[in-house]
Amino acid sequence: MLNRLLDLRDEESVFLAEESLQDLVHLNVTSEILEEGLDAQDCIEIKGMGAALHLAEPREFWLLLTDRYSDNKILQGSLENWRRKKCKTIEVNENDFFLAVAEYFSQSMSSELFCDSCSIQGAPLYVDERIDRLEAFLREKIPSNKSILEIGCGSGMATQALLRLGHRPLSMDSDRCELCQAIKSDFMAPERCFVLDARLLPRFFPSKSFDIVMGFMVGLIDMSNWPYWRDILLKASNLAMEQILFTVYTQKEAEIIAKALGEAGWKGEVIDHCDSRGIYDQWAYLANREN
Repeated sequence: MLNRLLDLRDEESVFLAEESLQDLVHLNVTSEILEEGLDAQDCIEIKGMGAALHLAEPREFWLLLTDRYSDNKILQGSLENWRRKKCKTIEVNENDFFLAVAEYFSQSMSSELFCDSCSIQGAPLYVDERIDRLEAFLREKIPSNKSILEIGCGSGMATQALLRLGHRPLSMDSDRCELCQAIKSDFMAPERCFVLDARLLPRFFPSKSFDIVMGFMVGLIDMSNWPYWRDILLKASNLAMEQILFTVYTQKEAEIIAKALGEAGWKGEVIDHCDSRGIYDQWAYLANREN
């Protein structure tokens, strides 16, 4: 996707300076690179996003630098210098840029570019009964043709229910290994998932970026970790235009979530979705945004 956005041939190599989305907030490597200086043969300025520099050493490749997601706007001075050289300017859709960057990091992760070794082998464990129950539950609750952000996707077990229903969620989790396992097993598409601390989501998406935000089996929530989960759920829910849905293990968790999000302007209900096994998605909170 990055090659297409930059109008480069498929065989041309493109690398980001940083190693993760979270690193794009802090820009430690980018700062070091700019301090040392770069001898670039060509430059592609991505308006409002950053720049790709064509380098010859240690081998020929394009280096992509972006400060779009950081408070530290460190590229401006360098961009002015690069513009004096041969520098093409392009405009790209911000959503397309994010998806291309997310795909790059997902592919880099699944190819173990930034890992010394991989301790997890084989496909993730999926419980078909859970996926079947969720598929039936979501069929009546989630409209079709909606943009969906799924937080806390883990290895993508619950994501499979959305995919079966024809949805194309953008899914995220903070656990690199679980998501990597799912990508390697072809259960998750690298362009539709990413690794990030959910509390950083507002750095990458403005308010109401998605029609629906959801998360399955968030928690376990108790009074000791509730401030952490409250922060996640409020920030994630702020990205929803129309609807939110979160499933949990206990009624108490669902009611805690309902109270906090109700105070934040959501009008919803706690839903009993218990089954005889009593393991996954036993309770849910489903809400619509109050205008």
